[in-house]
Amino acid sequence: MVKRADPGAAAEARPVVPGAEGGRRGWVVAGSAVVAAGVLAFHRAVPNRPGRVGSLLESFLPWFGVVIVLLLGIALVRRSAVALVAVLLPVGAWVHLFGTLLLPAEEPGARELDVVQHNVSDENRDPAGTARTLIESGADLVALEELVPPALSAYEKGLAPTYPHHVVHGTVGLWSKYPLSGSGPVDIKPRSIDDGWSRGLRAVVHSPYGEVAAYVAHLPSIRIGAAGLASGPRDESAGVLGRAIASESIDTVILLGDLNGAAEDRGLAPLTSRLNVAERGFAFSFPRAVPVVRIDQVMARAAAVRHLDTLPATGSDHLPVVARVALE
Repeated sequence: MVKRADPGAAAEARPVVPGAEGGRRGWVVAGSAVVAAGVLAFHRAVPNRPGRVGSLLESFLPWFGVVIVLLLGIALVRRSAVALVAVLLPVGAWVHLFGTLLLPAEEPGARELDVVQHNVSDENRDPAGTARTLIESGADLVALEELVPPALSAYEKGLAPTYPHHVVHGTVGLWSKYPLSGSGPVDIKPRSIDDGWSRGLRAVVHSPYGEVAAYVAHLPSIRIGAAGLASGPRDESAGVLGRAIASESIDTVILLGDLNGAAEDRGLAPLTSRLNVAERGFAFSFPRAVPVVRIDQVMARAAAVRHLDTLPATGSDHLPVVARVALE
């Protein structure tokens, strides 16, 4: 008599390979890690159309570090060697892009200026308190945006004892411990914005280390919506400002401003291609409650931005940014 095989019993007898499911999941983690590494290493290759997706990605590029930590944690839980090795790729790419920003600040040097950049907000209800916070930084230069009456007079009164020299054009201003000359507006208005919009200035700072051309700018705002990132006017304004700085006759230039974009954002390439950006410090400045991006920038030519940090919160929706600039 021939006995018929029991398929259920055969299934029960089939050997189970330890870690097989975890191995499959390990390959998923490994694939995700490779994609993350590719985005970090080749973010400039991400197309900007439609919706300026490339610029949007670059605005939050440092936060890929959180994604990498999550991938690493999953790889450790799954005990997948393949995943752990693959995660090293985005780790290397991230460190290459942002690793130096994590290093501690160097000791102050001989030829340096401390500068503060702050969008004080046109809805700031405590301009006097904001001025006190800026003074406590001990900075040599203070650049402010969204200066509107009657708050402007409060800033002028509050900052005057420490910063006897200042200039205001439109809604941007510069306060200095050192004499200023040659001040005037810088026209960075995009063609789509009506006349009367004035958010750029230039002044020569007569510092103890020589003349410095200081630019203060507030580029147009950007919007994130269903269609993506709307940054056309901001990008156009950055191009105009970049050309103005390129024609600057004084070698040393410091740009301070609310540029409405991260330094990695390709929309600011007309500026970042001509100026040095911060070497150390993330200094996320916006929004104040949960800062996720630094849109308040300090950049320089013939000088190095050694370190960036944020100051305590004021009545603005931005955090003030303080930088140490080493002159050549």
